[in-house]
Amino acid sequence: MMEYNEKQVAIMEKAEKLFAEKGFAGTSVRDIADEAGVNLAMISYYFGSKEKLLENIFRFRGENITLQLETMLQNKIMTSLEKVDQMIDRYVERIMDQQSFYKIMMREQIAKNYGPMHKQIRQLITKNQELIRQLIEEGQKKGEFKKNIDVPLMMAVLIGTTGHMISTQHFYRELNGMQSMTNEKFQAHLRKKLTYHLKSLFKAVLTYEE
Repeated sequence: MMEYNEKQVAIMEKAEKLFAEKGFAGTSVRDIADEAGVNLAMISYYFGSKEKLLENIFRFRGENITLQLETMLQNKIMTSLEKVDQMIDRYVERIMDQQSFYKIMMREQIAKNYGPMHKQIRQLITKNQELIRQLIEEGQKKGEFKKNIDVPLMMAVLIGTTGHMISTQHFYRELNGMQSMTNEKFQAHLRKKLTYHLKSLFKAVLTYEE
């Protein structure tokens, strides 16, 4: 896993925020430099170009979840369902904590923009879904999971449900009378409810249990 220094991380986080707000094409290197409080030469020194900066953002964000999935696959103690539960925890946590990155992913997929960002998204999704497919197949071989599981649709439910709840959380808060709750407590409540709901749903889809 590639290591980044504090200045590189700061630049990537500012660029990520701008890409989420303005899109990749709509964000210039000058915009990123101004937002990060650095000069253009520093971005060129660390990343070379805007495209390479984007590649590093995807590596920075994507390698962690990929590594977690690979570690889960190698675990010989956990049941397949426990691995799926842990996968749900990690995805909900990632989407809630990295909302700008999630917005980039969603915006570019909806826009069908076949530029450099589309390529990065496709590579990241393809790699992670293949690992998840292996996890599901492991459960099927053990007789723990049903056959004919549509992994891309299953992941669309996980990511789409979490993303929708985060994007419309103010409505959920109002509908449930939680306006007086501190944001910290509300975020913890939302994460708990989301993971419980998704785990119950996936258990019903994947296993033979009634």
